[in-house]
Amino acid sequence: MNGSPDTSEYAIEIDGVWKIFGDKAGIALKDVQQNGLSKKAVLEKYGCVIGVADASMNVRPGEIFCVMGLSGSGKSTLVRHINRLLEPTAGRIIVNGQDIMAMGPAALRKYRNEHIAMVFQNFALMPHRSVVDNVALPLEIRGINKNDRLEIAERTIDMVELTGWGNKFAHELSGGMQQRVGLARALASDPEILLMDEPFSALDPLIRRQLQNEFMKLSSQMNKTTVFITHDLDEAVRIGDRIAIMRDGRVVQIGTPEDIVMNPADDYVADFVAGISRLKVVRAHAVMQDITAFESAGGALDAAAKTFPEDADLSQMIEHAIADERPFAVVDASGNRIGVINRADLLRTVIEGTETS
Repeated sequence: MNGSPDTSEYAIEIDGVWKIFGDKAGIALKDVQQNGLSKKAVLEKYGCVIGVADASMNVRPGEIFCVMGLSGSGKSTLVRHINRLLEPTAGRIIVNGQDIMAMGPAALRKYRNEHIAMVFQNFALMPHRSVVDNVALPLEIRGINKNDRLEIAERTIDMVELTGWGNKFAHELSGGMQQRVGLARALASDPEILLMDEPFSALDPLIRRQLQNEFMKLSSQMNKTTVFITHDLDEAVRIGDRIAIMRDGRVVQIGTPEDIVMNPADDYVADFVAGISRLKVVRAHAVMQDITAFESAGGALDAAAKTFPEDADLSQMIEHAIADERPFAVVDASGNRIGVINRADLLRTVIEGTETS
């Protein structure tokens, strides 16, 4: 979990955010903080619901940061605090150095329009507008002239592979195409921050995977800071640079996909990751033995042994080990040997990652 880093490193800082729904939210919060009331006790005593409980996390510039959890975990509630669609009961939110909580209504509207865009699960397209007019809407609100905003919209439509569909309406498009329009609308305004609330969860698996691929490609090209909400760990592992797992409004663990799969913080996270394939998640540096210790224990590594970079994934190494049973070396970015892996290391890692472990 993140500590207290230099704030200049982060695009988004969420510090001790609480959201309690109900007329007695302030009193309930004080009681929770002083006496440790449970979520159930707060509901029974005050008629209030804890949506987010003392959540803290930091998102780096250009990072895809996934927030995941089961229904009711607080993930969608939390993301709506970043652009203040919801007002927190307590806490601090800084976006690119701007104190979001200090903004008045006019400044907040301007900041949302110019710096933060959101993609929703239900597409949220305007049915009376064409595709190009839906995409151009944020630019229209910003006051950009028609020719310029339509040019930008058409260019963004091309980016999401909907060339030629600009004059169609939402009801003429498939679900996957509608979600592309939603993504194009978010990108058209060239925001610094993208908030994506389960954008692909309503789509069938094949279309969902295609859109994940397209999104990752666009993200790498445009270098947008993205907070991506999902209930699907496979999706989070596939697209996230880091993942935060939430339960009952609280952040349970933050880490890279590899961190979370290899070192779950508690039984709840361990249950979450039990069925995830380690093949594309676990990297060589997490599997390797120290090369000095290996040789001290009587191991031998051939001078001409195969080498893998420390970020090579498990599937690459297994494929090599099938054909060659000899140990191989792990090297750092400078080509220095920093570790060694043999077949037993690979088998142990795969076995420990099964649900029966």
